[in-house]
Amino acid sequence: LRERLMDVLEHLPGVAPVAAPVRTATDLWPRLHEGDLDVVIVERHQLPGDPAAWVAEVRALPEQPEVVVFAAREDPQERATLLAAGCLAVLNAGLGDADLASTLAAFVQRRRTEGMQILGVDAGLPRSSLQDFVSRSEAMQQFMATARRVVHSGSSLLILGETGVGKERLARSIHQDGPSSTGPFLAVNCGALPETLLESELFGHERGAFTGATRTRRGYFELAHGGTIFLDEIAEMPLHLQVKLLRVLEDRRVQRLGGESAVPVNVRIMAATNRDLDEEVRARRFRSDLYYRLAVVTLTLPPLRLRREDVPDLVESYLRHFVLSLGRPLEGVTSEAMEALVRYDWPGNVRELINVMERMVLLAPGPMIELVDLPRAVAGRREAPAPPAATAAAGLPRWRGRTLADAKDEVLSTFLRGYLSEVLTEADGRMGDAAARAGVNVRTLYQLMREQGLRKEDFRGGGR
Repeated sequence: LRERLMDVLEHLPGVAPVAAPVRTATDLWPRLHEGDLDVVIVERHQLPGDPAAWVAEVRALPEQPEVVVFAAREDPQERATLLAAGCLAVLNAGLGDADLASTLAAFVQRRRTEGMQILGVDAGLPRSSLQDFVSRSEAMQQFMATARRVVHSGSSLLILGETGVGKERLARSIHQDGPSSTGPFLAVNCGALPETLLESELFGHERGAFTGATRTRRGYFELAHGGTIFLDEIAEMPLHLQVKLLRVLEDRRVQRLGGESAVPVNVRIMAATNRDLDEEVRARRFRSDLYYRLAVVTLTLPPLRLRREDVPDLVESYLRHFVLSLGRPLEGVTSEAMEALVRYDWPGNVRELINVMERMVLLAPGPMIELVDLPRAVAGRREAPAPPAATAAAGLPRWRGRTLADAKDEVLSTFLRGYLSEVLTEADGRMGDAAARAGVNVRTLYQLMREQGLRKEDFRGGGR
């Protein structure tokens, strides 16, 4: 049975390399305490005197590996006891190869789904497809024609474009329409993780590789086996990690932090950035050999200001979405408001448009979104001058008729935008430096910047 199981598992699509079998349940414990196991498959005769207690102990480990027991004979009472202890299944050892393969494939898919939920991958996200990228713009139509030609290729892909144009959505759609759609899609923001954590997250680590590494842990490359890994903000990756990534691209093998041997992986690599990689290569901040390996195919998403004819359709689409999700019975957008939406340059691109539409659906007082309802910048209105700060009374007319909550939100937003702009200017747009100055982690800084519509690119070159 052991040889049959190994053969079936090695031929299941999307299954990472199978650990070498052990001969007894007792021999398995050192392997279990190292971590990095998804499923433990054991024959009934290998289990110790109290099988249910053994299963419960395995399930209590931090990774909560599933347990599958193969038995030579049916014992309904023991089967019920094992299942109650947390066993995933008790199967007949006489299963044919076809049934064995389909059963194990179902277990693998279940474990993968649970793993994706734990990682927060695809949580609440609808299935994406290139068919969703409907456009009236000639530039976008030409772009999508190129994108469709690379869907069924396993080649590396580099996606370029400004912040908010939809680079991750495009990568996800290419993955979903391609041959690896049954495998995982894992997205990693290389600029949102500290350098020391990024290496472990991407490549994994062995037990004892560093202080606190009490168990072996697979990285995103191994977790994406049989699917796609999307490396967002690839230009933020440190040079020494660029070397490790290049090795993965060339050898299709990953070496964990502190590991001595490499693990083979079958994964498609997509990367994205809003930086000019040619300039980054010239400045020696990005390796030229990695650039050429990533850019087997390069797709540059056009910004929204270069395809204004798509704005009305996008506005209507997200209006319908938020009307349903937020329960606000709005009828539409007036012609004056739509003209302003089309005329606006959208520096935050589709992401900014989505945020604006959500805000309008929430706050518009009437049945239609009107010009006066739009943010000042979108509507083309000039910002009102700030009230003099000499006395508290000087600011009263500005707040007249406003609730305390509304006034408080505006003051907080104004403060945050000014403070973050100052910090980012001093840091010359470097996220790690800016986060340290602000006393927050990089992930929190990104979130605050998104809320205020700030981009790190706007602060590069202006530091003091």
